[in-house]
Amino acid sequence: MADISLHFSSKAPLAGTFDTLNRITAEWRRRNRERRDLAKLTDRDLRDLGLSAGQAEFEINKPFWKA
Repeated sequence: MADISLHFSSKAPLAGTFDTLNRITAEWRRRNRERRDLAKLTDRDLRDLGLSAGQAEFEINKPFWKA
């Protein structure tokens, strides 16, 4: 008797896709949260971190999907 399987594995074909999507959205949320936190820092805090106001502003204004 011939094997007429359609070459599907036992895993769902999109299982890895959802895991990857979850990791990407978690990274986007982290970036967004860190940039919001950066926006709350004072000039003194920025100096303590070794950042200028311009550098902080540049990072704050990046969209969440850009590293």
